Amino acid sequence: MNDTHTKNSNKTDNTEDWPLELSLAIVRLSTAFFLMIWALDKIIGTGAAQKTFSKYYMNVDESFVIILIGIAQLILILTFAGGLFKTFTYGIIMLMHTGSVLASIPRYMDPLARPNILFWAAIPVLGAMILLFILRERDRFLTIGR
Repeated sequence: MNDTHTKNSNKTDNTEDWPLELSLAIVRLSTAFFLMIWALDKIIGTGAAQKTFSKYYMNVDESFVIILIGIAQLILILTFAGGLFKTFTYGIIMLMHTGSVLASIPRYMDPLARPNILFWAAIPVLGAMILLFILRERDRFLTIGR
């Protein structure tokens, strides 16, 4: 890596890196939008989110707890979208989604039953998150942080 990358992480001097950096930015931003819907649902659609959370994770009786979780997730997702604190944010995002996938394992056992087929969309998203975590230092396009 040359000195220009160290000084300005948003600039790419090597045109060979451009397709990779653009691809990683697309994966990061589309993943952020995907997760943002779930965070906003906790803040706006508290009742439905509370039922889902109680069914797959743990029983939560207070809607304000779901709202706080949604706000925390939203802050994390926005930080992730900006490419800040990559090891932390990319790692937590990946672990958070891994938890969702693991919580849904029974749904994967009968993949063609409705609505179980929809749960399979989480698998390539998890793969994309693992990819982003592995290549986080190469993800420099449209980031605020290094």
